[in-house]
Parts: sequence; C-alpha cells; structure tokens
Amino acid sequence: MANIKVVLKLDDDISTDIIYPGRFMATVLPTETPQFAFADNAEFNGKLKAGKIPAGSAIVAGKNFGCGSSREQAVSCLKGYNLAIVARDISRIFLQSAINLGLNILICPGIEAAENDEIEIADGKIFNRTSGKNFPIEPLPKARQAIIDAGGLIPYTRRLLMASRS
Repeated sequence: MANIKVVLKLDDDISTDIIYPGRFMATVLPTETPQFAFADNAEFNGKLKAGKIPAGSAIVAGKNFGCGSSREQAVSCLKGYNLAIVARDISRIFLQSAINLGLNILICPGIEAAENDEIEIADGKIFNRTSGKNFPIEPLPKARQAIIDAGGLIPYTRRLLMASRS
C-alpha cells in the first residue's frame, strides 16, 4: 500500500464538538459539512478548505476519538475530505456512524506517530516509515469492515439487493 501522510496528530478524548462544532448543526448535508471540519482549528480547517490536504491523508488520535454527541456530521465532514482516522480507541457511537457512512477508520491501540510522519498500512499493522516502528491494528468484525469497504451502509445494502436479484 502507498505511504500515507499524517496531517494532524490529536490527543485523547477528541469530542465530536471539536471535530464538528455544535454551532454548525443546522448544516446536515454531507456535501456541505466538510467546510466545518475542525472549524475551531483555523490553520487545519484552512488547509482542508484550500485543498492543501491530499485525499487519503491520516489523522492520528489517542483514546476515545469521537466521544460526546451522536452527531453524524462529525463523520460526514471527515468523509468529505476522504481522510483516514487512525486512533488508539474510538468511541462507540462515532465508530458506528463511521461504519454507516464508510469512513476509513483504523483502531491501533499502540500507534505512535507525529504530524508529517509517513505511515503504511499492510498485513494487519501500521508501519511508521518515519520512526521504523510497527503497530498492530485491531481488526473490525468482517461484516463491519465490509460496510466500510462498500462506502457505507447504503451502498452496502444496495450491493446486497442487486446481488440478490441476479
């Protein structure tokens, strides 16, 4: 797999309010939510909106990523930039929303990476090419991973329905 650049390093307990501030909750369309991703981090939000963050880049976070509310916009705003989330742990509600929307998420309890590190994902582990260290990924159940791989619950269900008609 190609190298992936870490574009943002976050600590533990990153709430959905940090990812997608509550004052933007009136915006619900997945085509509009990305503009508010990390809105209170003006530098990172500006890079996203200016197209300076390549699709497929990674955000690396600590434990309990996505805690707080059940706002689906926190997932859709990240999906809109095709970002991958690598976290030591992901909150239960955020995890289910990420699966439903097809956000690329990886749970890696031992991950060590900094901004601008290059990581590679292969063979059930993350290799930090910058530090030379490997970290095992905690795999999702196959059914949940299949939904993410399909692009979310709606595309996954469509695929199943189409296959049943054949």
